Amino acid sequence: MSKIILTGDRPTGRLHVGHYVGSLKERVKLQNSGEYDEIYIMIADAQALTDNAEHPEKVRQNIMNVALDYLACGIDPEKCHIFIQSMVPELTELTFYYMNLVTVSRVQRNPTVKAEIQQRNFEASIPVGFFCYPISQAADITAFRATTVPVGEDQMPMIEQCKEIVHKFNSVYGETLTDPEIVLPSNKSCLRLPGIDGKAKMSKSLGNCIYLSDEEDVVKKKVMSMFTDPNHLRVEDPGQVEGNPVFIYLDAFCKDEYFEEFWPEYKNLDELKAHYQRGGLGDVKVKKFLNKVLQAELAPIRARRKEWEQKLPEVFAILKEGSKAAEAKAAETLQDVKAAMRINYFDDADFLN
Repeated sequence: MSKIILTGDRPTGRLHVGHYVGSLKERVKLQNSGEYDEIYIMIADAQALTDNAEHPEKVRQNIMNVALDYLACGIDPEKCHIFIQSMVPELTELTFYYMNLVTVSRVQRNPTVKAEIQQRNFEASIPVGFFCYPISQAADITAFRATTVPVGEDQMPMIEQCKEIVHKFNSVYGETLTDPEIVLPSNKSCLRLPGIDGKAKMSKSLGNCIYLSDEEDVVKKKVMSMFTDPNHLRVEDPGQVEGNPVFIYLDAFCKDEYFEEFWPEYKNLDELKAHYQRGGLGDVKVKKFLNKVLQAELAPIRARRKEWEQKLPEVFAILKEGSKAAEAKAAETLQDVKAAMRINYFDDADFLN
């Protein structure tokens, strides 16, 4: 069986460092591993419209932003199909068929849906499209017969629901759909990067992000304003590293060689943490080090993005070709699904019988 990847992001803004360590970095690694036969990376504009229906221009404006961030991070259009979700109408039809296999109560129990409904204050009035987006996501994954879905930890309930839909469809209509597996970042600190304000999740809507395309001075300003240990009031006070966003970011981004380059007083992150925990190390020094680490990580991404910004017609062509390839693949799956459901009337020679 072919090994196929499907993954993607909602175009509601530029991508941030949480996206990078949570899935983008892993995608590039998988892309370059040579282990996969096909890779599809989706700009999920239709899904973004489920809670932005009254502001379609916001979604439209960010299609190119997300594409540029992909290319800047190292996604290679020679190895991947980057496509726009709404340009593949087969996904909508698959979603409609899958809706019959999922109960309302099951969608209501999805932890990711519950959390996002609360975050968007949708408790009193939930758009049907937003409520059903786990089903839409299952259509996206199965349309490309994805065997592997690299995502962040918050998407685990969505993949579990997708697997349930696959099992239900195959039990009712026969073995047709591919059962996907989730791939999480190997570094546990990357599973869910907190916002710079200390809140549990970095989110574009909460305004607590460091964007991949932020200029050097903007990154520095954001790092220096980061929430730390609220009880570490004086330099000599013992500090806490668990749950401290500055150290969570260092866990996610720091390499031993950065100490040799930027802070040779310490050999590695463990030594730095030990000093902070026993007291005598101020937050400002640690933040200055984190800033240097982030600048080293983001500088090549920023540079590549600026290069691609000078070639927007080429980016447009990449999206158009990727969407064409994605539609062809999804059409094959839809044909198999309709045959399994026995609703392929004009393609079935036995229909008249």
